[in-house]
Amino acid sequence: MPGTVIEKDLVIDGNITSSEAVISIKGRVTGDITAKSVDVATGGQVNGAVKADVVSIHGRQSGSVTCKELSLGSGSEVTSQVTAQTMSSEKGAKLVGEVRITGG
Repeated sequence: MPGTVIEKDLVIDGNITSSEAVISIKGRVTGDITAKSVDVATGGQVNGAVKADVVSIHGRQSGSVTCKELSLGSGSEVTSQVTAQTMSSEKGAKLVGEVRITGG
């Protein structure tokens, strides 16, 4: 599966869409992201909707998250409307918003 990295010094204002890519956010994205997998790394920030099969957040995200599997790292700060089939969270993760875990 191809991968794309948004590096620490990169700022993107706009939407990102990829049907097969793994996208790793180390910088900042203001816009919606749709991909196969999205990883918001420590220090990374997303202001917008994230939609993917697998979402892993270790940085900051605000907007909405729609996924099958959501993983929140210990340093994550999420202010979102979350819809996921499954969710796991490390101690220290912060999540403020509406959360719907659908199972499956």
